[in-house]
Amino acid sequence: MSNPITNRPGFVSKALRAPKMPAFTLYGSRGSTNTDRVRLTLAEGGFTDYEFVLLNLQKGEQKVSPSRELPNLNNINNPTQSPSNLTRHPFGKIPAITFPSGFTLYESRAICTYLARKYSFPLLPPSPATGIEHDLEATALFDQAQSVETHYFAEPAGKISFELFAKKFMGLPADKAVVAQALKAVEGFFDVAERMLQEREYMAGREFTVVDVFYIPLVQRLFACGYGDVIQSRGAVNAWWERCVNRPAIRKMLAEDGGVAVAAAAAKRV
Repeated sequence: MSNPITNRPGFVSKALRAPKMPAFTLYGSRGSTNTDRVRLTLAEGGFTDYEFVLLNLQKGEQKVSPSRELPNLNNINNPTQSPSNLTRHPFGKIPAITFPSGFTLYESRAICTYLARKYSFPLLPPSPATGIEHDLEATALFDQAQSVETHYFAEPAGKISFELFAKKFMGLPADKAVVAQALKAVEGFFDVAERMLQEREYMAGREFTVVDVFYIPLVQRLFACGYGDVIQSRGAVNAWWERCVNRPAIRKMLAEDGGVAVAAAAAKRV
């Protein structure tokens, strides 16, 4: 007698079908501003087809060398038992992404830009390949805005984050002189940004891009460290910040991470 269940069309194929592999794996850590940069980009793109593997930074899992690992093939979800993070990021940092093909990429901004381009997230300027002068200029201004964020904002803001946030978890005292100097640089940056944002809505122009995403984690950290006033005291900067954190996908991720209490809820309402 035939089995009326297993003979149903499609039953066997569904039962034997292997689980779908994620498009790629993101290696990072909760609370890492660099990792959050990538996660925010993915959230904006509405992309969820990836695996997020957490590395324990306090245990130094991001710096584990192959010789120190003890492979356990029965525990593939344990990051300390997977290939060394140094094979993904030679400097022992996070984040990094790996694809089933073997392609690996590290550095958060490079990852964000690559993912936005690969999956057509609306977070990049028009392709300069068109040869149209307007598109070439838009791309140049976008590249300029990326450089500004990296060198004039992220460098000093990152020092504040390290001294007042990271060192706290490491049980180390903050260097107040470093914080004071970095805060002065951040305030100087936002003085310039205040003038720029009076003429445009976002850091790279009229549209929200990955450049704006790049700022969000460290601005959050400034709020967490008690320096939210550098944003709130500047009208155009604060308006830009509100536009960013009130975007649905970003607001949802921040809320899920508990970051909304530091970011969106702390932002001054106009």
